[in-house]
Amino acid sequence: MAVDIGGTFTDIVTLLPDGRLLTKKVSSTPNNYADAIIEGLRQLGDEHRLKLDAIAEFMHATTIGSNAILEQRGARIGLITTKGFRDVLELRRLRMPRLYDLEWEKPQPLVPRYLRREVTERINGKGGVAVPLDVAEVEAAIDFLLAEKVDVIAIALLHSYANPVHERQIRAIAETRAPRLAICLSSEVLPEIREYERTSTTVVNGYLLPIVQNYLRRLRSELDRIEIHAPILIMQSGGGLTTEGIAATFPVNIVESGPAAGVIGAQVMAQALGLEKVITFDMGGTTAKASIIEDAKVTRAAEYQVGAGLMHGSRLLTGAGYLLRIPSVDLAEVGAGGGSHVTIDNGGLIRVGPTSAGSDPGPLCYDMGGTIPTVTDANLLLGYLNPESLAGGSVKLNLAKAREGFDHAISRPLGATTEQAAYAAHMIAVSNMIRAIKAVTSERGRDPRDFTLFAFGGNGPVFAASIARALQISNVIIPGSAGVFSSVGLLFAQIERHFVRTVLGILRGMDPIALGAQVAEFEQLVFGAMADMGVERDACEIERMASLRYRGQSFELSVPMPKAPITRQWLADLEENFGAEHARTYGHRANADEPAELVTFNFVGRKKNATASLPAPPQSDRSAEQRTRMAYFGPETDWLRVPILRRADLVKERRGPLIVEEYDATCVVPSGASAKLNTDGSISMRIDRDRPVVGATSIREQAL
Repeated sequence: MAVDIGGTFTDIVTLLPDGRLLTKKVSSTPNNYADAIIEGLRQLGDEHRLKLDAIAEFMHATTIGSNAILEQRGARIGLITTKGFRDVLELRRLRMPRLYDLEWEKPQPLVPRYLRREVTERINGKGGVAVPLDVAEVEAAIDFLLAEKVDVIAIALLHSYANPVHERQIRAIAETRAPRLAICLSSEVLPEIREYERTSTTVVNGYLLPIVQNYLRRLRSELDRIEIHAPILIMQSGGGLTTEGIAATFPVNIVESGPAAGVIGAQVMAQALGLEKVITFDMGGTTAKASIIEDAKVTRAAEYQVGAGLMHGSRLLTGAGYLLRIPSVDLAEVGAGGGSHVTIDNGGLIRVGPTSAGSDPGPLCYDMGGTIPTVTDANLLLGYLNPESLAGGSVKLNLAKAREGFDHAISRPLGATTEQAAYAAHMIAVSNMIRAIKAVTSERGRDPRDFTLFAFGGNGPVFAASIARALQISNVIIPGSAGVFSSVGLLFAQIERHFVRTVLGILRGMDPIALGAQVAEFEQLVFGAMADMGVERDACEIERMASLRYRGQSFELSVPMPKAPITRQWLADLEENFGAEHARTYGHRANADEPAELVTFNFVGRKKNATASLPAPPQSDRSAEQRTRMAYFGPETDWLRVPILRRADLVKERRGPLIVEEYDATCVVPSGASAKLNTDGSISMRIDRDRPVVGATSIREQAL
């Protein structure tokens, strides 16, 4: 069983021993996310007569970490650091999210300055004790923080990655004064060079500790109450599963839990279809997210920022959020979901997002008190969505309410018809989502025309064809169970854990024997930690990466380590791998006389396991009633009567326009496109390239 919590819906899938996949969508409950999970499980059990105590694995992706940071409702946290480094959280990096905005201000540190306490000590860069720890200052700092009633103490000392002895001494002193107080050590959270990154990551980890621990404890209790005793496996930001115990100790690893799951599922399906270049497009109720898969591998980032709002555009324009030096699936995100508000700005033009109606009150058509039109309302008015209900009837729709609200707020003020205003909102949403896709393709030197668009989420299949046509992408894949695909992706994920160790030095001057000993020692640490998670050595594999830079550079690139014994040739091969990656990323590489510097080893311990398989595609029931509906595809075609099909009706290729309706999603196939069912149950949509192509800029002009 796999559960993914989104901003609007909580998606649940169950894979049965016979290969059948059962799905359920219920409205999310932001006040207590566990409530929606338990209610959905009960409904799923009742509808299919499932014995919940037979569940063997329970996998979960959650937004609780990112939401806690966005809403600033984490723990009251204190920080103990080396004298002279009290303000590292405020100094940050010299990055600006908006170059010419003189009114922009940095986000306030999660630890206010008076709760950041300095102590006398110093570890040098090689791990030696330069200045002993002043125990009296430590005791005074801890007593001060306890008097201020902090929930957590984070400890981040200079060069503790090289020698954690002083951090451990401070923890021991704190435990004698407050045995139940939560404590985070930077040498355990992120044993890696760079003070700001390590301190920021450690502070965020401590900030989330009570929130995540309480949530997992409550969820465990609720699952036990309904007889689900399977261990909880949590999706990490990097795309692997971890145990609930490790997630409760290092919650910083699960901040971007939900978005990663869909990309992992797309990777597995892309491999099965023989696709090496894929753009994943995940559009839910609140946001749209894009990532790329190249050479059948997920693209990952070494760090990201949370609490910065939406992520898109240049990687240089960062600094708006709290930095996490944690491996994550590389994503770009924009505020364009089904629940995104449609408004008119001060200039009299339509704006879509970034605010969202979420699950409460939701779009106008949900008739739950919403007062602002949304993208879902626009799609309903265009005829793309079933005018009676969504999610198999679990969400009843009020078409009249959507029309009345849209006309009042958008159509009449613009002097437009309902369909003209709704189509404008739809196309502006397309324009917004193209920004996310360009952020991971053309802005990084990739041509989107060389990729296949893999669209999922409750709203992704509605917009996929329009986006593909604008970007001249000729092939689109809509996976089975597209509306709950992030939950499906959890079924494909493997248990894994990331490890990092700093090994600073000029690569070509290193001793291969000494370096080999460090690698062997690090591998034993990985095997031991995985064994603690219940993964025996024979069932564990290690992915070995190294981060390098040219001497004098500030940041690194991560490349695979050669699969051979460590010799002089091995060092040369690793340096060549780095040079090739540098050329690929930045368009150039240094001369042969410019040495590369090895900075860190990055190992991933991963459990070997068989990948789950999806059920066979459904067979078409020819006796079923064939329906049609009027839908609007723009001023060129006006309203058209289109057939409403099921996925199984696409066994033979069908030309658009047509609409495919399913329990969890709706797929729109316009004129100039065709759709066919693949053997794995996914829909392959071909977009004619010889039709007039609408660019992102002209889309907005046409819409307005």
